[in-house]
Amino acid sequence: MVPRATCRGYRYGVRVRATARGWTAVWLVVLALAQAAALAVVWRLAVHTGTGQWLDTVALTGNRIGQDHIDGLVNRILNAMSVVSLLATTAVIGFIALIRGRKTLALAATLLIAGANVTTQVLKYVIDRPALGIDPERDAVGNSLPSGHTTIAASVALALILVLPPKVRALGAFLGVAYAAVAGVATLSAGWHRPSDAVAAFLVVGVWAALAGLLLLIFQREQAKVAGEDAHRVAAAVLGVGGLAAVVASGLAVTSLLDQQQIAVHELSRRTLFIGYAGSAAGIAGTMGVVAALVLLSVHRLVPRHKG
Repeated sequence: MVPRATCRGYRYGVRVRATARGWTAVWLVVLALAQAAALAVVWRLAVHTGTGQWLDTVALTGNRIGQDHIDGLVNRILNAMSVVSLLATTAVIGFIALIRGRKTLALAATLLIAGANVTTQVLKYVIDRPALGIDPERDAVGNSLPSGHTTIAASVALALILVLPPKVRALGAFLGVAYAAVAGVATLSAGWHRPSDAVAAFLVVGVWAALAGLLLLIFQREQAKVAGEDAHRVAAAVLGVGGLAAVVASGLAVTSLLDQQQIAVHELSRRTLFIGYAGSAAGIAGTMGVVAALVLLSVHRLVPRHKG
């Protein structure tokens, strides 16, 4: 017969556990909604306003500064991303989860990657980009938001954070953020995408990371034990604060150019183009840092060390 005190303690532990899961679920819903709202703002400002299109065009025109020195590297990075490589990487990530005995985790990571990349392709198709005469050379191409290549890199990076064991999770997060940030900036450097395309891609992936987290939480066992030492708060703070600082610096840099908006882009000085390009690159990298930090903050509650 189980002692009454033990039963009371067990019931209390269950209540505390249920409350913690409830707050985690609220946190993930808020994250999904906030990133979806941010995506809508980026879409509205970058695609449907003259100011947004002008800033994007300034950054995209500034990519020619020093392009000869990095063109080969940029093309190698982008050409390595394909449907075949994405499928292979998804299989590897799923395998990591399965060898840890986490079938739901393998499903959630696959859902994250597939959902984010399908969403990006659907948005690229349904979003209409009005021709405002700011970038006539590219108007005929139509919409390019979000960036498919950036979505591939970011979805793989965040899925990796989910499936890696706690001991190497922080390292994987830094490597994944670096990879995705480089991929996002590379699309700008190669002239394939505008800065807003890469930022939008990160937000799409962030929404799906939150949804994958909800799936993990729903199927999590009541007996699962969350270890506080797996929180990686320092790593999350470094990524989050560093990313936020980069985003703020980017905002200050690009808004400093607004007094020149009446000047045609091809007539802007080299200094102005460089500020637009470098500032936008900082914003791309910073956004990925913030999105990854938000995932890293909650992953120890979604994938507990002891699943029960």
